[in-house]
Amino acid sequence: MEALELNHVALHVEDVEKSVTFYRDVMKLPMMDRPDFDFPGAWFRLGQYQELHLIGDRSQPVHSHHRGGHFALMVDCLDEWESHMDAHHAVRLDRKTRPDGALQTFVQDPDGHWIELCKLPG
Repeated sequence: MEALELNHVALHVEDVEKSVTFYRDVMKLPMMDRPDFDFPGAWFRLGQYQELHLIGDRSQPVHSHHRGGHFALMVDCLDEWESHMDAHHAVRLDRKTRPDGALQTFVQDPDGHWIELCKLPG
């Protein structure tokens, strides 16, 4: 018996359309078809197999921090991603180098959820 892989990350959002704009246009995630649930939301592809599920009608505060309560995306070129985020006026932390040599920056979505963008050394 084993867990095979991470299937999806779910985030509760206040305004689905505002979040769709952020994840589609700023994070450049491709949208997916979503089952006809009885609550608002949107689904996005994360890499080849994982998904991001946005769940609408958030009424409770978000408790997210870049050191915990975030998810991370491996990216191809952090320089290009940082320029892209800055061009979209996204809230972003300065780049840091992890102890293992990976480069990372964190960006915040419209609800205050933090997303790490990282690039492995080499």
